[in-house]
Amino acid sequence: MGEFELIRHYFAAAACARAGGDVVLGIGDDCALLAVPPAEQLAISTDSLVAGVHFPDPCDPYLLGQRALAVSASDLAGMGATPVGFTLALTLPTVDPDWLAEFARGLDAMAAACELRLIGGDTTRGPLSITMTVFGRVARGQALLRSGAQVGDLLCVGGELGNAAGALPLVLGERQVEADLAGPLLAHYWSPSPQFALGQALLGKATAALDISDGLLADCGHIAKASRRALEVNLAQVPVSPALQGFLGSEAARQAALIGGDDYVLAFTLPPAQLSSLRAAGVPVHVVGRVLDGEGVRLLDEQGQDITPQQRGYQHFRETP
Repeated sequence: MGEFELIRHYFAAAACARAGGDVVLGIGDDCALLAVPPAEQLAISTDSLVAGVHFPDPCDPYLLGQRALAVSASDLAGMGATPVGFTLALTLPTVDPDWLAEFARGLDAMAAACELRLIGGDTTRGPLSITMTVFGRVARGQALLRSGAQVGDLLCVGGELGNAAGALPLVLGERQVEADLAGPLLAHYWSPSPQFALGQALLGKATAALDISDGLLADCGHIAKASRRALEVNLAQVPVSPALQGFLGSEAARQAALIGGDDYVLAFTLPPAQLSSLRAAGVPVHVVGRVLDGEGVRLLDEQGQDITPQQRGYQHFRETP
């Protein structure tokens, strides 16, 4: 099967590849065409997932298709953007029809959940890797940035943390556990749910935001640096799921929540006056700290003591001592 036949058979025919909405022209020409209202801007983000680095190889291709799109789409949620479309660059060692059919099925399922349309991409031969570029739209000048945190703001997250990091021993086959504990952890790893509704609810309210991909402390560091402020995290306020605590124990669960990564939950800074209205509207807001004058990120224990760890989260090119 050649490259173009592969694209036509597995991807161009998928439901998510149909033009419509903001996608005027999808797969089939040299470029896709997107219609963006005059008062809005495009939000664009690219992520690459490499076999053996970002996911185990081999793994279930249906689950991989879901995960690959979800982790990229989460960046749109972090900007408060409305999803529009995505491109897929897929590098394959061989053409395996069964693998491709399941991967495309998982991709299509997540595209439907995220309301994203496949608008183009590329395929080539080589070690298995997946590169997604996602496109969204947001009102001009209203996108959530990392750089607006103000002294006195609350530091918040949009849900429980650490589940995906806790799932790694299960994903890698290193441990087994009963289904009621394994299920929520594995679901968060393989099928994260980008928090589009939360991101859009925060427009005009939050002062800074991003999605947590490398760990709470590491990603809070990005807000602190961009905003030129200090962020303080209270360990006792970090939300951790019962499944994660049951699987890892309380101490290890907290560590996973702080530095584990792969959460794809939003972290944001919020003026205190905005908290009650968001909660009254049913928006998931968990206060985990505050914004202070200064720089960097501090972690405090239940007694208010500084227990900031040296390791803050995942880095691809961490320098070794």
